Amino acid sequence: MAMAEKSVNKPKQAVILCGGLGARMRPYTDNTPKPMISCNGKPFLWYLLQQLHDQGVSRFVLLTGYLAEEVSSYFGDGGSWGWDIQYSEGPVDWDTGKRVWEAREKLDELFLLLYSDNFVPFPLDKVYALHKHNQKPLTFMVASKTPGNISLDKFGIVQQYDNKRFGLGLNYVEIGYMIVEKNQTLSFFDTPECSFSSILQKMAAKHQISAWVQHDSYHSISDPNRWQKAQEYLKPKKIILIDRDGVINKKASRGEYISKWEDFIWIKETRVAMKLMANEGFKFIIISNQAGIARGIISFTELEKIHNNMKNELQNDDIEILDIYICPHHWNEECLCRKPKPGMLLQASKDHLFRLDKTLYIGDDPRDVEAALNAGTDYILISEEKTNIDNHDNFVDIKSYFSLIEALDTIKAKLS
Repeated sequence: MAMAEKSVNKPKQAVILCGGLGARMRPYTDNTPKPMISCNGKPFLWYLLQQLHDQGVSRFVLLTGYLAEEVSSYFGDGGSWGWDIQYSEGPVDWDTGKRVWEAREKLDELFLLLYSDNFVPFPLDKVYALHKHNQKPLTFMVASKTPGNISLDKFGIVQQYDNKRFGLGLNYVEIGYMIVEKNQTLSFFDTPECSFSSILQKMAAKHQISAWVQHDSYHSISDPNRWQKAQEYLKPKKIILIDRDGVINKKASRGEYISKWEDFIWIKETRVAMKLMANEGFKFIIISNQAGIARGIISFTELEKIHNNMKNELQNDDIEILDIYICPHHWNEECLCRKPKPGMLLQASKDHLFRLDKTLYIGDDPRDVEAALNAGTDYILISEEKTNIDNHDNFVDIKSYFSLIEALDTIKAKLS
């Protein structure tokens, strides 16, 4: 049996609350605990564990209750997937705080705590860096929502945690991914007979929680409608994000824009590479800054003509463009969509229900790489020059490729 560890690095252990009745999911939970509800042939809980394992977390403590044997009989000790799973089982009527308290001897000094019904892209390294910087006993992920149950100050420190949602400025909700300092957090327990949300409320009142604001959509199995959407989101998809100017077609001269179809010149190597990828089932979404609209150089109507012609020619090669996202704003308009901001990538994921951490973005500019990193996706840079960027306090040395054909083997390896 694996023992709890004392850690000075990022968490290597995750604790998952799996004991609830799942009443809102009845009749599906009459004979199946909610975390074991099937999504594309696998339990929803499997996706959470695999997501964490992909980031170096391989030890898990599952806090089970309702139909606990269904969980343990499927996962066992986790060895089939290279995981190490322990269980802390308790009666169905135990609240979430009680479950955490009773498992305390199995917990590392630093651990992850998750609910078992939410899934969101989880940038563990970035969230842990925030946790270290803010020096609070607990850091959790939040999403923007009004009315919510959480308010933050400008530094991302939780000011209120109010499940009754009566306070002012409650513009966020907790998603359920947390980094927890065990001993400091347990010190807020006056009694084990409590919900963990009551502990969070006490910690927030003392300003002892920091928050990572997650801009990507989160998915849940909290009710049947959300379950169906979560299944579609978690389904593997062969989608590649790709820039336009400088990748699909040759760029206009500096300060100028492709303003009519006659100016659109294909990059032949890209078209060949896209055809080869399409032959393997990949489809494409184009992500492109088009500030020429804001500058009055090209109209939306003319841009649509260019894109329709482009799509039609690609379709003749059996290359499918699922969608095209453009930012029409000038660089100084402070919009949320212009790269290197991730808005267009996030919107594409929301619209087409695919995981950004399971695809990549092909671009030709350091801003494309930054946009990919900001969105939590991988990248391929097509450039004739060696490039580096300073992103999120980490200096990133970028390997670039002269053409998309040259990058094909790397793309296949990244997406395998």
